[in-house]
Amino acid sequence: MQKSKKAPIFHYGIEITKSFSKAMCDHNDQVAKAIRFNIKDAWHNEAIKFMGDDEWPSEGKIVEIQKAVCAIGFGDGFTINEVERDFYSELDNMANWQLHENYSYMCFKGMVPRTHMMMVGFEWEKMDYAYSDSTTEISNNSFQSAGNC
Repeated sequence: MQKSKKAPIFHYGIEITKSFSKAMCDHNDQVAKAIRFNIKDAWHNEAIKFMGDDEWPSEGKIVEIQKAVCAIGFGDGFTINEVERDFYSELDNMANWQLHENYSYMCFKGMVPRTHMMMVGFEWEKMDYAYSDSTTEISNNSFQSAGNC
């Protein structure tokens, strides 16, 4: 008996393959750029309430945003500037799979807005963070490439 071949799966006009294709990586890099922008915007909207040399707070939305991005927490003795430096470094160096998972959680918690599209090819997310589940093909002008896959 001959095995039947699985029908290919497409999201946003991109075929989802077991090892990521160039099209999948390019799409995810474009979405990552939008995600990083939204996270930085959420951070900035909270950080603006503080002066750079203010002591790092023990609670609040800014602390929740920081915890969602950084692997470590910050306690007494740190300033907003010190935490911000680590926060941006962590965010800028975060892998796409980690951005996908963290952004999904942050969106679920209401910390960041939904995006136009989600990343493709990853197995887990807390929730769909795109405005819709449109599978229409994206145009090359929708995003600019952001870098690593």
